Amino acid sequence: MAQNILQYLRRSNFPHIWCPGCGHGIILYAFLSAVEKLGLEKDKTVVVSGIGCSSRAPGYLDFNTLHTTHGRAIPFATGIKIANPELTVVIFTGDGDAAAIGGNHLIHAARRNIDLTVIILNNSIYGMTSGQYSPQTPTGAFGTTAPYGNVERPFDLCKLAEAAGATYVARGTAFHARLLPPLIEKAIQNKGFSVVEAISQCPVYYGRKNKIASPIDMLKLQRDTAVSVKQAQTMNSEQLAGKLVIGELYNSPAPEYTEEYQRVTSNG
Repeated sequence: MAQNILQYLRRSNFPHIWCPGCGHGIILYAFLSAVEKLGLEKDKTVVVSGIGCSSRAPGYLDFNTLHTTHGRAIPFATGIKIANPELTVVIFTGDGDAAAIGGNHLIHAARRNIDLTVIILNNSIYGMTSGQYSPQTPTGAFGTTAPYGNVERPFDLCKLAEAAGATYVARGTAFHARLLPPLIEKAIQNKGFSVVEAISQCPVYYGRKNKIASPIDMLKLQRDTAVSVKQAQTMNSEQLAGKLVIGELYNSPAPEYTEEYQRVTSNG
C-alpha cells in the first residue's frame, strides 16, 4: 500500500512542514489509502483547503488542488462541484477553519446536501498561528488566548453536521489509524454531503500548554477516551461523558443538490 500511494504525492514538495508528532500525516495516509482503494483518477479528483496546519495537505497531493482563504474552502468547493458535478471533491479543513470562521458554510453545505466530502482534522487548537483556543478546545484547557483555561464549551461537530443535513457522518482518530480509511471511503462514495471528523494531536501547541507534550501520551489519550458506536449503545449519558464515539455515526441518503439543481434548470 505504501508504494501505491506515492503516486498521489508531490514528492518534490517534501519534507512537509508538520511538526514531529503531529497526527495530520496519519490522517493524510488514511485519505490516500481510501483513494487507492477506490481507484480514483487524479484528473477527476479535486482537493480543496482553507487556512491552517490541516490545510497544507493539498500542497503535498498530486490531484487538482486549491488552497483558499480562511474558512472558505467549502464555498470554493461548492462552486467546483456545481461547475462540474462529475468531479470527486474533497475538502481538508481544521477545527478552527471549519467550526469557527467557516462554520456557517459548513452547516449550509450540509443543509443543501451537496456531494462534497469534508475531512475535519480536529486537534482542538489553532496550531498554525501559535495555539489560540478554537471552538473545539475542551473547557478548562489552556491556549495562548486562554492562559487561565478556556471557559467556553466545545460543541460536537458530528452532531452539528447531522442536525444541519449531512447524509454521512463519521469520526475516527489518529490512534485508530486502521479505522479511518474505510470511513473516508464510505464518505467519498456517499452521494451527498459527508463529514469525517478525524481527531488529531498537536503536541507542540496544545500538548505543551496542557502538560501532555508527548505525542505518544496524546495518542494514548485518544485511545482511552474513544468508544465504538457499538460500545456507546450500551452506555448511559454519565458513562459517555468525556468520551469520543468513533465509527460511522450517521448514514441516511437524501436527494443531492447538484442533481436536483440540474433537474430544475433543465426543466426550465
